[in-house]
Formats: sequence, structure tokens, C-alpha cells
Amino acid sequence: MTAQTDPRLAARQVVAGLTAPGAPFELVREDVLGAPVALFAHRHRALHEVLAASLEHGDRTYIATLEERISFAEHAAMVSSLAHALRTEHGVGAGDRIAIAAANTPEWILTFWAAASIGAVTVGFNAWWSARELAYGLEHARPTLVVADTKRQEMLAGAAVPVLGLEDVRRLAAAHPDAPLPTADVAEDDPAVILYTSGTSGRPKGATHSHRNLLSVVEYHRLNDAILSAFGDPTDPRDRTYLLVMPLFHIASLHNLAVPRLATGSTVALHLGAFRVDPVMRLVEQERVTNWGAVPTMAARLLEADLSAYDTSSLTAFALASAPSSPQLKQRLRTELPFASSLVDSYGLTESCTAVAVASPLDLAEAPGTLGHPIVGVELEVRDSLGHPVPDGVEGEICVRSAYNMLGYWGDEVATVQAIRGDRWLHTGDLGVRDEQGRISLSSRRSDLIIRGGENVYPAEIEGVLADHPDVVECIVLGVDHPDLGQEVAAVVVPTADADLATLEERLRAHATAELAYFKVPTQWRITTTPLPRNATGKVVRRQVGI
Repeated sequence: MTAQTDPRLAARQVVAGLTAPGAPFELVREDVLGAPVALFAHRHRALHEVLAASLEHGDRTYIATLEERISFAEHAAMVSSLAHALRTEHGVGAGDRIAIAAANTPEWILTFWAAASIGAVTVGFNAWWSARELAYGLEHARPTLVVADTKRQEMLAGAAVPVLGLEDVRRLAAAHPDAPLPTADVAEDDPAVILYTSGTSGRPKGATHSHRNLLSVVEYHRLNDAILSAFGDPTDPRDRTYLLVMPLFHIASLHNLAVPRLATGSTVALHLGAFRVDPVMRLVEQERVTNWGAVPTMAARLLEADLSAYDTSSLTAFALASAPSSPQLKQRLRTELPFASSLVDSYGLTESCTAVAVASPLDLAEAPGTLGHPIVGVELEVRDSLGHPVPDGVEGEICVRSAYNMLGYWGDEVATVQAIRGDRWLHTGDLGVRDEQGRISLSSRRSDLIIRGGENVYPAEIEGVLADHPDVVECIVLGVDHPDLGQEVAAVVVPTADADLATLEERLRAHATAELAYFKVPTQWRITTTPLPRNATGKVVRRQVGI
């Protein structure tokens, strides 16, 4: 094939030109925390610089909901006022943590930018956490201040830390209209965000992301816009509108949507509340949404809905992210949804800040189960149990190094050392294979991890809660297939000899509900008097347990 007819070669040539010395997205290799890492040479150095630069987008819309629009200029003024109030009225300084315990709202985004611009660290609590989990978050992150919506305010009643409601955020965002744009003396590798990922040991871990991490993601998205332009897409990036439906305490929404869109001048169409087809599609229609990254659960629900009443003609890019999806689901989407004809898929994790690899429509056509090639700036190796790279076609652990990789886990040096090893290589714990084209596919994801509707659920946490019940001798939690959610949570419980079996499942469900976020509560139960199978070291052999 010639360069003109081979899309892979053409893409490589475009990327090489855009990232060459002196080019707009020039890549250089520099020392980052003691390791050589590929960096964008012409990047911002602190997040407050992105806020200042956003003023050039003026009256264009940054955040749009079904009820309101906030322009870039209005957003900058509101963030400046809020940042001034956080500093002068609440004593927030560089390095202090501001936790956000709320569902998606414009106030979430305003608080993030205000915190980042004064050098504070945003801590995104999972909005579905139980009161027990919120208490753990407060103890672990030790925030100076918490911003919470009404539901979470009630759960935080009596907390030893000040709590601001969303109405307080709006008030403070208007209280100082003449406040200057906030700045802070921060280093690139200073922390900016902590997002929690379920821990294999049963406790959530706080993946800590730096200014460098997020600003590298910004440049990656700007590079993607430049690649589209090089291939003849005439669309001004400022004329694109991105649907934000997934929670802001996920990297998919915060790092890869809300943050880079402030830099590119694009609009964030922010859906409020749980995912429901009608209000989401009305927002798509009202704001002329062009780009949508959905979890497979959302995509499956679109397939079951009648979308004929909605104008989806603006949608030109539809992607799957945040959870595995089957080739069968992808094919149905391409066939039944006009806007999914050029479907793409990706692989990433909280610790990597953005995608590790992306599969193009061509990749998915040639290898339906693939997750594609590593993105620009990512070094990827598949390694054996001794840490040595393995040949193509051989299974091993996926390890990556990039400027996107997290700093580590907040307050957990042991877990950090286990995850980030020599020369800043992140060991994902995921097993996969690289094919002869350089594409990655997963064979298993973090061993026991359950991914329910895009939410990571580690069995150890749930098993610890169930084991605390006086009627439980031992238990195991497993993921089972679900047509809508991808997986759901199931529990196998061995009870004490005197337990009331007639009511045990009901009582265990109530116990779990009181201690866990709703998506972690098992929906399938098996009560058995047969001890769980164990190996020679005493560990339960999960593959021998059925639900």
C-alpha cells in the first residue's frame, strides 16, 4: 500500500509531523521524578495558566445544562471570586485539600478550578459512598473544607470539618466580582487532584494526580484536535460540544472532559442526575452535542430506547470507555445507532489519568476484541512475573510509563511502591497480550475486579463487611455477567451453625446496605453449608466457586 491509501501509515506520518522538533506538539524526553519521560515541550506548567488563557474564548459557552449556560468569561469571574473567598474567608492555602462530595453540578467544576488555581488539592469523593465510606475519606484525605450537595450534607452532619453547600459555592462565586484571576506558586509535580479507586485490600486508595499529569492530558486532547484538522476535518475545536454524563469523580469526566475543554474552548454539555435516556437525549438535541464518550451500560440502554423523536444529527463521534464491552455490543451499536458507525474503544485506569490505548474503527474491524495502540506519550510493555518484557502474542502484565501516570497513592507508600516501580513504570495488575500490529487486548483485569456499570468494585471490601456479620463464618464475592451493567455483584456465604437461614439473606443485604455504596451491595446471594474451596496456602480458589 502507498502512504496515500494506508491509513495507519498516514496517521503515523501526521503524528510524527505534529510532534517533531519545533512543531506545535513537540515531544521531548526529560527527567520526571527520577525517570526519563516523554513530555510535550510547549505545555502549560500550572492549571491556573489554563484558567487565565480561557478568557480568550470570551462569551462562548463553557458549561451548558438543560437549565443554564455559563460562558468562559463568566466561569473565570466566578472561579476568581470563589478562589478569593476560599483563601480569605476559609483559610485555604496551597497544598490544602478541598473535598467534593456531590453529584455532577456546575458547582463541582467551579470548585475544582478555584482549588487548582490557588494550589489546593481537589479530593473527589465518590458520590455514591455510604456514610461509613465518607467518614473514611475524611480521615484519609484530611480536607480543610468539604463541598457537598444536600444528600451528602446530611450524611456529613456532625463532621469535624467545615461543609459548604452548593448554594454557598454559588454565593461565594458571586461575592467578589472584582477579584483578580487566581494564581499560585506550584511546581509541575505538586498534587492537584486525588480520586479514589477501590483497593484490593478493602480500603479505597487515593490516586494522586499532579499539575503535570492533568496538563499533559490537556495537550493530548489538543493534539487529537490537530490530528483531525490534518486529516481534513474543518471543524473549529471551539464548535464541538462534549456530553458529560459520567461522574466528575472519574478521570473520564474531570481529566478528559471538563479540564481540556477549558483549554480548547469547547462546550461541556453537563447532564445533571442519574442517567436517563430522555433528559440526556434532550440535552444532546438542545446543545447540538458532537462528541459522546459512554460506558457500555449507557450504550446498551440507548439500544433499548426509541430515539426516533430526538435529533441526533449533530453527533459525529461516539466512543466507549471506562469498562469492558463485548464485540457483540459494539456491532449492535454500529448497526443500530447512526452516530456510532465510527465507534472507538479505549483502555485506561484511574492511575493513568487518561487512556493508555485507543482502538480506532479500523482496529476494531480487524481485531474485534482489541483495545488498540498506546496513545502518544505512553510507553507500554507486557511483562512476565519476573518483570521482563515478553514477545508479541504472549500474555503478561501490562506496564506503562508516561507523563500521565499518577504521582502515587495518597498517604500509602506501600501501595505506591507496589504500583510504581523502577524508573516510574506503572504496573497495572491487568493481564494482556500485544499483537504483531502493536495492539493491546486484555485477558483479565486486575484478577478479581468487578466492573459494574463502569464502577470498579473490589471483592475484598465487601467480603470484609460481610465477614463482620455475626452469622457469617466465611464468604466470597464474585462478579457475574449482567446484560445491562456488564457485571453485577454476587456473594457466596457460609453461615454459622445456628444462623436463621430463612432470614439470613435479607439481614445480610441490610447489613451491607448500611455499610457500602449501593453499587457494591450484592444482588445475588448463595447461602451454603459447604466450606469454600481453598488451596495449599489457605486461599480461597475463586475459579472453583459458583453462584
